[in-house]
Amino acid sequence: MFTHITQSPYGTVKLAAKVAQRVREGTVICLEGGLGAGKTLFVQSMARTLGVQGEVTSPTFNLMSVYEGFCPIVHFDLYRLHSEEELEDIGFYEYTDFPEGIVFIEWAEKFPDALPDDYVTIKIDRMKDSRNLRRITFSCVGEEHKDFIDELEEFVTKDE
Repeated sequence: MFTHITQSPYGTVKLAAKVAQRVREGTVICLEGGLGAGKTLFVQSMARTLGVQGEVTSPTFNLMSVYEGFCPIVHFDLYRLHSEEELEDIGFYEYTDFPEGIVFIEWAEKFPDALPDDYVTIKIDRMKDSRNLRRITFSCVGEEHKDFIDELEEFVTKDE
């Protein structure tokens, strides 16, 4: 686990681009943070770096978006769901149990029992008394992504 502080939305975009340079296909990334923390901004930047052309938007109302880049990118927003049973209706497990490409899940903490055994968590917290400062914490659940988190920490912090 490691934490990185960004000073502005641009800093968050740059950090997400760095993460995208190292992420591996088959990774499920769960994004946590309050409304307006920057989860969708983070996904947008990663998707652009991963070759997605066109607009990447929050799938709040349609719950899931699929994009084509260098690999398939699936973006879930679980904010409006009320029960774990609704995940089945949107094909959630088809994408997360055996992910092809990269899977992003916003508001994953609503349904922790539905998540795969191994995934990466990116938690974005707005820092008190600042509109722009963000504390972004990277961690993983399970063993599969521990090396990725260590490699990512080294890559992200090497230019500081």
